[in-house]
Amino acid sequence: MDALRIGRSTEDSGAVIPVIRRIFAENGREYIGHYAIAIACMLAIAATTAFSAWIMRDIIDEVFYRQRWELVGWICGAIIAAFAIRGFATYGQSVMLAKIGNNIVARYQQRMFDHLMRLGIGFFSTTRSGQLSAQISQNVGGIRDLLNMTVASIARDAVTLVGLVAVMVLQDPLLSVIALVIGPPLIYAVNYLMRRLRRVTREAVDVNSRLLGAMQESVQGIAIIKAFTMEKQLSDKMTGLIVHAEERSNKIARVSERLGPITELLAGLAIAGVIAYAAWRASVSAQPPGSVFAFITALLLAYDPVRKLARVQVNLERALVNARMIYEILDIEPQQGDRPGAGALSVRNGDVVFDKVAFSYSEALPVLHGVSFTARAGETTAIVGPSGAGKSTLFALLQRFYDLDSGTISVDGEDISKVTKSSLRGAIAYVSQQPYLFEGTIRDNIRYGRPDASDAEVEEAARLAHADEFIRQQVSGYDTLVGENGATLSGGQRQRVSIARAIVRNAPILLLDEATSALDNESEARVQQALEEIMKTRTTLVIAHRLSTVVNADRIIVLEEGHLVEEGTHASLVRKPHGIYARFHRMQRERGEDLLAGAAPVEAPAGEESKP
Repeated sequence: MDALRIGRSTEDSGAVIPVIRRIFAENGREYIGHYAIAIACMLAIAATTAFSAWIMRDIIDEVFYRQRWELVGWICGAIIAAFAIRGFATYGQSVMLAKIGNNIVARYQQRMFDHLMRLGIGFFSTTRSGQLSAQISQNVGGIRDLLNMTVASIARDAVTLVGLVAVMVLQDPLLSVIALVIGPPLIYAVNYLMRRLRRVTREAVDVNSRLLGAMQESVQGIAIIKAFTMEKQLSDKMTGLIVHAEERSNKIARVSERLGPITELLAGLAIAGVIAYAAWRASVSAQPPGSVFAFITALLLAYDPVRKLARVQVNLERALVNARMIYEILDIEPQQGDRPGAGALSVRNGDVVFDKVAFSYSEALPVLHGVSFTARAGETTAIVGPSGAGKSTLFALLQRFYDLDSGTISVDGEDISKVTKSSLRGAIAYVSQQPYLFEGTIRDNIRYGRPDASDAEVEEAARLAHADEFIRQQVSGYDTLVGENGATLSGGQRQRVSIARAIVRNAPILLLDEATSALDNESEARVQQALEEIMKTRTTLVIAHRLSTVVNADRIIVLEEGHLVEEGTHASLVRKPHGIYARFHRMQRERGEDLLAGAAPVEAPAGEESKP
């Protein structure tokens, strides 16, 4: 079963280079042309910055010291040209890096979504959707930041620093030695802070993802929150998460910003030492001051790339944490893929056979124990039993959301484990007890059943589901936006839209999980009549919590604690005086209750009945 390993702690320093290498291997060739343009702009910025320091010697010595006024025009023109080149290069570099970064984010968002769609149901049953979406939105930018920071630090800051150091050495080698003594202590300080920052950043990402996930879930469940007056409880919970996130963010700020005073102090010592030595040397010699001014200008200009390079590794740590967490998800292998050479399912009649099916969720107690029955084409097979008996699990296994522990499920004699999942699920239309509508219009949601369905087919499906009337009463008819999970529609309306989605799919196998439970009596009668029409030519399996919905089923399967305990028609089962079905039927008639919906559940993994 798929498992999310977001909590892993693998941030050792040896893992830095492999992550960077992987990111460049996956993206470098794609953007080589764009990066070439950006690097050319960065080199122009570096060259013009070094030129600004170099020309100070001629300005001081030739113009002001030797008073060669004829050079003023040339020098001013060169300065204007250098700054113009620098301005356009800065613009080009920024735009190009932004374009690359935005495309990287878009590509990884698409890649993440496609990968998540390939993972099995088990992955999502153990992962909070709110936290997962929050982590993806936060972490996907780590790939972009890592690439852009690496390129910028090498092509712009490092080259600029090299150019300025070259100017310094050419102007005065001895002063250069004095200035460069800050290097070793600065490198030591960066490495120390990097180690401290790595752990704190990972903690902050985890806390923020939990915080955003909790906020998203609270918004989605606002009706329940208000109905149960949970505002205070959730507010206290959110306060704890917010305080924790604030503490982690403050810790990151304290650790990462320690580099500032260290860098400033070392730079101040270096510059003060250079000025003191240059002043002493000027007092004992008659050298022109141009070279000293050029050197100090280069030294001052070099401070900015030194500061950026010192911070780049600290900033890289943040990006690396985000990048690692993205790859931890991308590296999860789908555990339930198609077998090599799996072919497409060919449905002729639609007979579905469960043969000695056994199944358990992970290491939990078995949910099904050797269940065997046949759902024949053109007939309705109802599955009844108390909550936790394994009814929904049968539907999940038929759709291959999970693989069996033992036994087989076949459609027209073909083992479904040997066919492609897409062809299997394409032959099935499913209506859940709790309908889910997606963002978009009513027409879009019905058409999800079959993307190539025409408008006429969509509207005919809605008519059969008795949804056409209320849809046309909406402000925009079929083009009405449904809101988040159909918030603008009632529960019964959402259910009828989901039934229309199943009808338009026109699949040979129909799965109904108490499909009319959210409807009023009149609508239920109408929809049941519509379903009976489309069920005549299909293999229909119905999960029923109410016996009244399965009276006319061709075959009724009774489950209890994962065992098939009874099988037959309604008439034959009610005649068994000590049968489970007959007992439920008598109790419902006496009490007027749907006892199957409220029966005590057997032990099963949490959420078993809620699984698709």
